[in-house]
Amino acid sequence: MLKLRKSADRGHFDHGWLNTYHSFSFADYYNPAQMGFRALRVINEDRVAPGGGFGMHGHRDMEIVTLVLSGALAHKDSLGNGESLRPGELQRMTAGRGIRHSEFNPSETEPVHLYQIWLLPRATGLTPSYEQKAFDPQDRAGRWQLVASPNAEGGSLTIQQDARILLADLAEGQELDYIIPAGRHAWLQVLRGALSANESEQLAAGDAVAASEEPRLKLKATAPTEVMLFDLA
Repeated sequence: MLKLRKSADRGHFDHGWLNTYHSFSFADYYNPAQMGFRALRVINEDRVAPGGGFGMHGHRDMEIVTLVLSGALAHKDSLGNGESLRPGELQRMTAGRGIRHSEFNPSETEPVHLYQIWLLPRATGLTPSYEQKAFDPQDRAGRWQLVASPNAEGGSLTIQQDARILLADLAEGQELDYIIPAGRHAWLQVLRGALSANESEQLAAGDAVAASEEPRLKLKATAPTEVMLFDLA
């Protein structure tokens, strides 16, 4: 079964310094029918204006993954990390028993466009930790690139959950399948571009599709397209 989540149906707020879309209930957006999917709890697409950002704040018991599509994001946290996250890089925080962090757009002229994802962890009270890695875009051209997994498979980020996160870039007209193992589920998020899924659903940037009891996702790009896929228990 495929279930479409259209971009225009997401929660949306424009705060001036932050233009944000929420796939699932978050902050002032509440939809009891959209509380997450499997271990996925938050998928926020954010555009942060130059000089804007999120001041120091805390999280507990959540796996937080951030992907920057354009611009740069300056990160600081209570573990002593201070990094800039740029396109091609992903960041993972295990909030565990408690972590505080801030995220700012350091540019005076360029907005930053990012996705922030929260997943429920495998257990509560884990030791907080931080990780950031660069992933070569050439390794996802026309194929799946694993960027997060429970065991750091293939040099991916380590997330404390039975979940895998993959990226792929497709040229117009290019096709790509993803075989969904029996008993597992998939969430496909279109980051940029447009495609068809299983020859039945048409998706554009910001759209998503949830797949349960499906043996595969068969994708065909109708424009140059970037996607993120979550393979979930």
